[in-house]
Amino acid sequence: MFLRRMARPLMMMAKVKETTGIVGLEVVPNAREVLVGLYNKTLKEIKAVPEDEGYRKAVESFTRQRLKVCQEEEDWETIEKRLGCGQVEELIEEAQDELKLIGHMIEWNPWGVPDDYECEVIENDAPVPKHIPLHRPGPLPEEFYKTLGAVNTGTLEDAVSRSKDEPAITSGESQSK
Repeated sequence: MFLRRMARPLMMMAKVKETTGIVGLEVVPNAREVLVGLYNKTLKEIKAVPEDEGYRKAVESFTRQRLKVCQEEEDWETIEKRLGCGQVEELIEEAQDELKLIGHMIEWNPWGVPDDYECEVIENDAPVPKHIPLHRPGPLPEEFYKTLGAVNTGTLEDAVSRSKDEPAITSGESQSK
């Protein structure tokens, strides 16, 4: 009886999540602690990826930001509001998935492709179904093709080095002397 009288007000003060409202996603009562542990583990495991890789930079950036919020806040509702990325239980699943992906990325080693590696390009001329929109870029300006030709023939460097002494034409009009 004494315990009920003392514990009830404490339980009323603490916000208890009863359901996530998502089928199959159970409430995690200690979600903050779980997130802090997962984010620390993510930051530790991502160090196996080379420092200059974009994947590592992105993972470290958002993981540090989320870890900081979880360390600053005690309440799961505040964490959810500050991060704006869903419920803490969803964040736990995302962090677990990221850890799995880090393992796969380390195994696949996509950053270890040699500079001289040639990729086979397969063109598929199969008709596109009508319900899929065609995203075809418009034609490139003729200047692009001229520059590309100069790069391929090695004449671009000559043109650039000659033009350093001459003022650049920016308006597209020819200069008269």
